[in-house]
Amino acid sequence: MGEGNETQLNEFILLGLSSHRQPLLFGIFLLIYLLTLIGNTMVIVTVAIDAQLHSPMYFFLKNLSLTEIFYISVTVPRMLRDFLNLNKTISFWGCAAQLYFFCFLGTTECFLLAVMAYDRYVAICHPLHYMTIMTKARCLEFSLSSWFSGIILSFIQISYVFSLPFCASNIIDHFFCDILPVVKLACGETFANEIAILIYSSLVIPLPFLLILVSYIHIIMSILRMPSGVGRKKVFSTCGSHLTSVTLFYGTATITYLKTKSTKTYGGSKMISLLYIVFIPMLNPLIYSLRNSIIKSAMKRLIKYKKGS
Repeated sequence: MGEGNETQLNEFILLGLSSHRQPLLFGIFLLIYLLTLIGNTMVIVTVAIDAQLHSPMYFFLKNLSLTEIFYISVTVPRMLRDFLNLNKTISFWGCAAQLYFFCFLGTTECFLLAVMAYDRYVAICHPLHYMTIMTKARCLEFSLSSWFSGIILSFIQISYVFSLPFCASNIIDHFFCDILPVVKLACGETFANEIAILIYSSLVIPLPFLLILVSYIHIIMSILRMPSGVGRKKVFSTCGSHLTSVTLFYGTATITYLKTKSTKTYGGSKMISLLYIVFIPMLNPLIYSLRNSIIKSAMKRLIKYKKGS
């Protein structure tokens, strides 16, 4: 922490989204939050109940939906509170906790998306060995590895960030405690921390993305060798939802975090942050259900069952 005559800050102020229409924004983001919770919960319940969805592909989708629920809950409830409250302060340790869980869940999602790509690779390129490779034990290992990677990597990174002395401005130009604007407030030289952030981002964004890219190169090559046009269309339909989710999540995260002059150019990234923090968790249940006839049918059966009971 701070040394010498430096006074360590014990709270920060979140500027949030600058707008005179705070009640309107509250209503919009509350609706988005509720739709996200309902949509992802429906995916989890549908996969858990319907026997047709008890396969590795949907096991990982259930994990992804659970991650999305926690992920959006780290930031949006606090943002909703700030829309209606003039006091926008957050304690030092409250900020650290929010940033830790944000990084932990974001990292977990990156690795889960990579695991889902590997699952599709095995299913399409090695269909005869799929059930022997993607066993229940193996799927559980992949899932737990994604969660524990997020826990450990994020703890190391956030411990490093909050060991910095914060003794000057305490105003965070964001609607939550994001890593780049927090480091910007630190006293003294932060170059080493910026490099650490870049290394961390390189581990949790490009590395899983590279695994996804390699998986899909093999998948595309396998699809092109298929004699049946119907078979190719079916495979593309299966992978389309995952590819859409990957493009949205990795695209916005890359724009935000993989920048060499991150702390100098961060101000314009709040709108981009809304995409992967708020809108993508809401869209994912739609992306996976609208493009997947099996999930749509399972959800319809679940709704009919609930109405009949």
